Amino acid sequence: MNANRERLHPGQVGWLLLALTLVMLPHAERLPWWITLLSALLLGWRAFITWHALHMPSKWLLFTIAGGAVGGIYLHYGRLLGRDSGVTLLVVMLALKLLEMVALRDAMILVFLCYFVVITNFLYSQSITMAAYLLIVVWVVTATLIGFQFRQQQPGYRYQFRSAGVLLMQSLPLMLVLFVLFPRISGPLWSMPQDALSGTTGLSDEMAPGSVSKLLSSDAIALRASFRSAIPRPNQLYWRGPVMWDFDGYTWKASRFASQAPHEVERLGAMIDYTVTVEPHSRRWLFALDLPAAAPEPTRLTSDFQLLNTGAVERRTRYNMISYPEWRDNRELSPGERRRGLALPAASNPRTTAMAAELRQKTTDDDAFINGVLSLFREQNFYYTTTPPLLGANPVDQFLFSTRAGFCEHYASAFTVLMRAGGIPARIVTGYQGGEINYVGAYLTVRQADAHAWAEVWLNGRGWTRVDPTASVSPSRVEAGVAAAVPQSELLPRQLRGEYEWLQRARMTWDSVTNSWNQVVLEYTQERQLQLMERLGVDDVSWQKLASLMFILATSVTLVIGVLMLYRLRGRRSDPVIKAYARFCDKLARHGVPRYPSEGPQDYARRAGARLPDLQPQIEPLIARYIDLRYGDCAVTEASAVSAWVTSVKNFPSRPKR
Repeated sequence: MNANRERLHPGQVGWLLLALTLVMLPHAERLPWWITLLSALLLGWRAFITWHALHMPSKWLLFTIAGGAVGGIYLHYGRLLGRDSGVTLLVVMLALKLLEMVALRDAMILVFLCYFVVITNFLYSQSITMAAYLLIVVWVVTATLIGFQFRQQQPGYRYQFRSAGVLLMQSLPLMLVLFVLFPRISGPLWSMPQDALSGTTGLSDEMAPGSVSKLLSSDAIALRASFRSAIPRPNQLYWRGPVMWDFDGYTWKASRFASQAPHEVERLGAMIDYTVTVEPHSRRWLFALDLPAAAPEPTRLTSDFQLLNTGAVERRTRYNMISYPEWRDNRELSPGERRRGLALPAASNPRTTAMAAELRQKTTDDDAFINGVLSLFREQNFYYTTTPPLLGANPVDQFLFSTRAGFCEHYASAFTVLMRAGGIPARIVTGYQGGEINYVGAYLTVRQADAHAWAEVWLNGRGWTRVDPTASVSPSRVEAGVAAAVPQSELLPRQLRGEYEWLQRARMTWDSVTNSWNQVVLEYTQERQLQLMERLGVDDVSWQKLASLMFILATSVTLVIGVLMLYRLRGRRSDPVIKAYARFCDKLARHGVPRYPSEGPQDYARRAGARLPDLQPQIEPLIARYIDLRYGDCAVTEASAVSAWVTSVKNFPSRPKR
């Protein structure tokens, strides 16, 4: 029978079901619930058919299920092309293939599809845990493939797992060569249009009451930073992001067309030299400590010192920065910037405007006016809370004269409106403030829950100056972080609370391992590959040169592994026990009883003894002794026992008596 038409026995189907389940499992949380249910039912259906030896379903039924699934996927996603819809379609077709699989050829196709589906998991997550899980899945799939090479009887799960493990270990040197030398491309390898970062959350280019505080429930990492010297004080850790200029009475918005002409400022104090690794967030902005000195290539700084990428940040991005926490802006404010910095919508928040006019009548000094507003927040009954009440029309009026409870965006918005109403140009800066020091990896971790908003005002002779009104209400927010500023009763991620020291230590250790994985593996970009080649002495690196070097090294590694395997096989053949057993089999063949290729020693001894009854008393003890020497625990190392058995084989008659 053609091997491709061999029917599979239940054990082989069981292995394949296990492999498919493990391959599909990570996608279960991402697929529509009805797709997950359908896939589970199809796998269970095939298991039921196999264990009860039932007939396979008809083709028309499978076509009906496939057509319904394709239609449902199109209705759910609105398309069949793309990351999410494509992976969903692949999972359904993989499960349906099980119900028409009857021969070895079909099973082999499914195994190779399993390897492909394993890769699709990296479209969603490239974390170290996902990589470790998928390595186990590849191990199981490879063990399944090995089991298909045995036609009659399965070798057992230990043999399959051991052989699969050996194959994976042998492929490790080749994998390292391909990883280091495979030509990298600029830009994300796995990005897809429309849905590649559909689940990404973080800061927005708009700020309304409650928009920043909603990020407090997220412990997702926004960025990590490592410093060349000591980590700055908490009150210097203002990570600058989008700058808001435009206000419609409720929502602040950043400019869609930021100027590309940053101006020089007077840098005061010591500089901070550091490296930032920003997680993907599908927006253009990057983050730097106030105030960035220059933009690294290929980013740029705007006139309001936003650090912008050339495109949306769709992959983890790493860059070096230099910032000055103390600066002075000596230039004159342009008429256009002054108009934008003072603009307020007509008839919006009238009570706030009237209060600013009243405060302004008491002093013409800008510093005194600013301090008066900050004293208002500090001395009156204002509260810092992560769960502020909802605000309607004229939200600044409601906040200042009614609720008086808010998060950083409430205080930044109210302060900026008061400044503009009092004749001082002002704007809002959003980003992150503070961060958690990872003492294991010696770097700073900034989470989405560290999101913050503050204000900048224009003062003659000093230019744009940062003022954080939240610090007047809750100084601990700036000095010790958001967890120290809110009551224990308010909900925060456990990572921010740090209640258990041992858990905090374990979490930092794991985050340090994850950061190393990100830097060494995931951030092995084209630039870092070229830098590595230059350090190794490879000049004028091009993709052609990398491909040639990769081919040479991959071939060399393959040859070395092959030679080692042949040497090991030769070593086995030079074993005196194996050589004597081969000689004994030759002698039995001359007696008319050759050994079959698939025949083991015991079966051979039984058959030879039945065919040669006169020699049976010699054959069975010789075979039994061979089994003891070859597979036993002690005698295999005793030279005298091996020598005695080899002598017995020599004394065995070579030819039958005539």
